Amino acid sequence: MAFADLQEFVAALERDGDLTRIAAPVDPHLEVTGIVQRVLRDRGPALLFENPTRGRMPLLINAFGTPRRMARALGVDDLDDIGHRIGDLLTPELPHGIGGLKDALSKVGQLRSVPPRRVRSAPCQEVVVRGDDIDLVDLLPGVKAWPDDGGVFLNLGLTHTKHPETGARNLGMYRLQLQDARTISLHWQIHKDSTSHAAIAERRGERLPVAIAFGCPPAVTYAASAPLPGDIDEYLFAGFVQRERVELVDCVSVPLRVPAAAQVVVEGWVEPGARLPEGPFGDHTGFYTPVEPFPFVRVETLTMRSDPMFQTIVVGRPPQEDGPLGKATERIFLPLIRMTVPEIVDYDLPEVGVFHNCVIVSIEKRFPKHAQKVMNAIWGAGLLSLSKLVVVVDADCDVHDYAEVAWRAFGNVDYAHDALHGVGPVDHLDHASYEQFWGGKLGIDATRKLPTEGYRRAGGWPTECVLDDATRDLVDRRWREYGL
Repeated sequence: MAFADLQEFVAALERDGDLTRIAAPVDPHLEVTGIVQRVLRDRGPALLFENPTRGRMPLLINAFGTPRRMARALGVDDLDDIGHRIGDLLTPELPHGIGGLKDALSKVGQLRSVPPRRVRSAPCQEVVVRGDDIDLVDLLPGVKAWPDDGGVFLNLGLTHTKHPETGARNLGMYRLQLQDARTISLHWQIHKDSTSHAAIAERRGERLPVAIAFGCPPAVTYAASAPLPGDIDEYLFAGFVQRERVELVDCVSVPLRVPAAAQVVVEGWVEPGARLPEGPFGDHTGFYTPVEPFPFVRVETLTMRSDPMFQTIVVGRPPQEDGPLGKATERIFLPLIRMTVPEIVDYDLPEVGVFHNCVIVSIEKRFPKHAQKVMNAIWGAGLLSLSKLVVVVDADCDVHDYAEVAWRAFGNVDYAHDALHGVGPVDHLDHASYEQFWGGKLGIDATRKLPTEGYRRAGGWPTECVLDDATRDLVDRRWREYGL
């Protein structure tokens, strides 16, 4: 089922026994992080702090903190279900007969039924505050997560911009530092679409309208984090995920639209050339990112529900709540990756590799140096281009079984022949690269080697020593007979 708003999602988690309300006063300054870390370690419930000591609304956190809750948020039992639906839409076969025609029309209908729709009034605009009456420091229970953070950060805010020339909108999830009562810094990384929008507006000498929505329906929040191609509307994708159109409302003071069901929305403008120091921030890499100058939005209008809650997230060294968000992307986008590289069987983005440091991929190997072809394809595929390490294994290897992958990578590799080293773009937050934005890449071919790849030892590539099926069946029977 799709959740119309955050209140519905919280109610469902509470019915499931997967949410804990905390009535005692809790300080968003470090104390919230300490509690969340213990709950995450034990794979515990979502938390609703009803009386944070800063802010004037309840604070929801860890709502996406387990794979089960992440799937629940998107209305599925298994995250692969959404990927299968995308795969079905991408199936290129021509329809055969009446049944095939109905199936093809059904696919078209799925997309036609989910574009966002505009509404004239919305819960997120039940209360409107303007100008100097706005005090985000007093209103929002923003968290200072780590001791050396530069201040309070408003994570999980959904930032809306539009292309100054084409009008195409972008919905993104960027970290937001609260600088004062009406000023929010925007950590717009070099590879992001909003950075491009801001650069074009700056070149034209124009200010850029910005709207940031907090506490949106779960599918919308996920869509903002998804690495969609620039020409795919995040709200169309969110509607597809939740099987229901997203309702958008015109902002009060800027020419943008935001989710009608959001909890809080801030509206304002980015002035061309204006920057403020942003950071440091304890990021998902597990390290503090340094202070850098970034654009900021000066808030002119604030709208909200009459009874809002504030949703946020703590990031840091894995595991954290953003782990299930990253895993959702891994599973949902597999069919799109296979459209580009069809020989891929499966892939895994290890959470401990913070999703962009390592890609493990299994392939149906067919020709010499096939693994190297796949490595280069991955380094040319959207945000996978930022991956630093690519490990390629055969199709019979479970990429999610890290012990199995390690066995292949440690034992099936001659590093004089099977390692591919290069240089390319890396994530804005990568602290290991000697130069910002670019660094070394390594591909490891852990597949079985072919004679045509130069492996010509006597007997060829060895056969794994395992018991045959008949022997395993015999052992199973004996095991049961002996009560072992």
